[in-house]
Amino acid sequence: MSGHRSFRVRTRLVLTAALSAGALAATGCLPGGAGAAGGEERPAQEPVGRSAPANSSPFWVDPDSAAARQVKEYKAQGRDQEATLLRRISERPAALWPAWDNPVADIRRAVRGATAEGRTTVLVAYDIPHRDCGMYSKGGAANAEAYREYIDSFARAVGDARAVVVLEPDAVPHMVDGCTPAQYHEERYGLLAEAVDRLKRQPRTKVYLDAGNPAWIKDPGKLVEPLRRAGIAKADGFSLNVSNFQTTPSVTAFGTELSALLGGSRFVVDTSRNGAGPLPGDGEEAWCNPPGRALGTPPTENTGDARVAAYLWIKRPGESDGTCRGGPAAGTWWPEYALGLARRAKA
Repeated sequence: MSGHRSFRVRTRLVLTAALSAGALAATGCLPGGAGAAGGEERPAQEPVGRSAPANSSPFWVDPDSAAARQVKEYKAQGRDQEATLLRRISERPAALWPAWDNPVADIRRAVRGATAEGRTTVLVAYDIPHRDCGMYSKGGAANAEAYREYIDSFARAVGDARAVVVLEPDAVPHMVDGCTPAQYHEERYGLLAEAVDRLKRQPRTKVYLDAGNPAWIKDPGKLVEPLRRAGIAKADGFSLNVSNFQTTPSVTAFGTELSALLGGSRFVVDTSRNGAGPLPGDGEEAWCNPPGRALGTPPTENTGDARVAAYLWIKRPGESDGTCRGGPAAGTWWPEYALGLARRAKA
């Protein structure tokens, strides 16, 4: 298993009191309890990477996100300083990971809100069969036909709205690194290519196939043929650094090389938590709730690089990577960790 993978599931809002009582002990992860996971005992680090103004973003901000609800809770408790810090998350757009059993309601709510504001919704399609090699975010559609139904309902829910879809984080890299058993590869390539084709039938939808991050699949050449088999030719490009912490310059360099090998494909970069780069060293599960991290560049299309289509917050900042370093289950809102990310951010 690669120590550079990151896992995620649909968000479940867990408020502060419940978290304090129910935080899970780390299992199979590097040492460190809840205090280490929050990172508050560590000195603030100067974020690494490019910066861009938050108000340059054309993307929709969810007014009912876990971060927005936490701000309201802090305000009600008179915790104004914490509420102000968390607005660095709640007032910026982050991708929506709709329910994989029935994504329609989540997507329709988002596209209604975005359309009313003249903005674009960022969505993640994450239901591929045999998802995540049976790890923290295991699951996915029961079979190929169920996945086709999921993608069709996903696309129909988007309709004519402006949307960016990040397609199946980890699905291609998991085949490249051998984590996904070989007997599932042919089906997966076919399903991904079909998904690209179906989503692109929506008139204002852009699709980016996930390609991992440079600390995981270090040789971009190994991704070229798998991405082609997965339908990159019909997609708008590929995504990098989803739920990871690699610096924007290192990801951009990797993406530029991969882009050239793919004939100029553009790419998007997840900058949600890379403001201080990755955890130093190369320890096991360095990707999982690492202490001392910071928010990265706010979402924007003004990247200053023609090959980089956008910086996006694909991983929702403040959601746990899994039950390591005292964290709750993957995808669960973790306000203490969120505060640490916001506190160390440039702005």
